[in-house]
Amino acid sequence: MKRKIILNLAMSLDGFIADKDGGFDWIAGDGDKALDTDDKFNFEGFLKSVDAIVMGRKAFEDCPPEGMEMYKDQKILVATSKGLQTELKNVEFTQEDIVKKVLALKEQEGKDIWIFGGGQLADAFVKADIIDEYIIGIIPMILGSGRSLFLDNNPSMKLHLDECTSQEGIIILRYSKRK
Repeated sequence: MKRKIILNLAMSLDGFIADKDGGFDWIAGDGDKALDTDDKFNFEGFLKSVDAIVMGRKAFEDCPPEGMEMYKDQKILVATSKGLQTELKNVEFTQEDIVKKVLALKEQEGKDIWIFGGGQLADAFVKADIIDEYIIGIIPMILGSGRSLFLDNNPSMKLHLDECTSQEGIIILRYSKRK
């Protein structure tokens, strides 16, 4: 089975994936289970389905070190123009064209590839029109400002809704490209 490139992240109702300081502690449900669907998004299952995670420098720096522990079984590829270092053995920093590097990775044997974020990184993949699947969690929050998910001048894409789940006010939408 061919690997997929999957953009999976959460955003506020007004389209932000992080607050203006890069924080994401606002990503939480509203506590009301009245509209929960029987099916739930299985993040652990999703994590097991990927063996590579692609991050931008800001997203990597915004992740607390203890939060990176859950990704210890995946290779983490960080796109950066700066020389960064880390003690994490599964992290690779690259200054190469990240889209080309991920396309080459897609051709290799392996599991799916997760485009983690941030907005500038995701934008390169959206503009190249190579994302196979979009998994977007809509958080019941209007931030008012922050880091946007979608930037300007993207190509038009027709998508198909494959799954929709709700858990404590968080709606998770899974789309694939229409054939």
